[in-house]
Amino acid sequence: MNVNKVYIIAEAGVNHNGSLGTAKKMVDAAIIAGADAVKFQTFIANKVISQYAPKANYQKINTKSEESQLDMAKKLELNSEAHTELNNYCKQGRIEFLSSPFDLESIDLLVELGMDIFKIPSGEITNLPYLRKVGGLRKKVILSTGMSDIGEIEDALDILLEQGTQKENITVLHCNTEYPTPIGDVNLRAMLTIREAFNIDVGYSDHTTGIEVPIAAAALGATIIEKHYTLDRNMEGPDHKASLEPDELKAMIQAIRNIEKAMGSGIKKPSPSEMKNRSIARKSIVASKFIKEGEIFTETNLGIKRPGNGISPMEWENVLGKNAIRDFKIDELIEL
Repeated sequence: MNVNKVYIIAEAGVNHNGSLGTAKKMVDAAIIAGADAVKFQTFIANKVISQYAPKANYQKINTKSEESQLDMAKKLELNSEAHTELNNYCKQGRIEFLSSPFDLESIDLLVELGMDIFKIPSGEITNLPYLRKVGGLRKKVILSTGMSDIGEIEDALDILLEQGTQKENITVLHCNTEYPTPIGDVNLRAMLTIREAFNIDVGYSDHTTGIEVPIAAAALGATIIEKHYTLDRNMEGPDHKASLEPDELKAMIQAIRNIEKAMGSGIKKPSPSEMKNRSIARKSIVASKFIKEGEIFTETNLGIKRPGNGISPMEWENVLGKNAIRDFKIDELIEL
């Protein structure tokens, strides 16, 4: 991850609907949009979800099906061969391949693929064996914190650190796990709270329907932005409705890149582009009436007007009481 710019993850998630072909098209869309990485989800449904696990309300609404959460997830799995092909496809496209593992075997698969950054999804922040395994890899970690409080974040970080992951290799993402997230529930300032509480890099994983919140997060100092996208919001599946379409993803990324440039160095000084306007917009001390050589400068015969390429009005007190070195016409710049 380049520390000098926001690392933007295009979250494909399961919006490929279990199709490798669709997944590849999503990689293409992420590349065109300018993302740094494309992220999928790696899981073995039977190891992650019990037969009794209910669907979330948004899943019920968006899938319009009476099937169980387990049956829904089975249709969204990508096998190891598909992961290998996607990883290679991303390398060819020069975009980083990422995937969130949801079980211990999936962690092993992603290690075998040589993945450098491990994204811990919000639902695993209280999964002790999982956290220990990821922490023990001693790789870069992105920890998503949807549905959690500050104490749970602290516990998860402690486990990762105890297992050998370096603090400087961890980025904590503020997140709200509702699809879509109501604007009033975003609580973007919590990202700053996390940064202050743990003195750690922070970012934001967004599930709102628009692009303004991730742009605001970038302006507030997020080092990573993650956003779900889809090829078509009208596709059937649990996450499409809360995802951006490709042109929207591209617009978000371009806006974030503009924000990066606009943030600047933080040093307050005139920029090169505005220097040419300084003499035009500022003012100088001028003659407010005709002044004869030898006449004393007073508040009645001096004025302050543009342009600003003469004596600065900040020297007003030093000019008063001095004698004119020559005749000055009305509006002429005063010289000493």
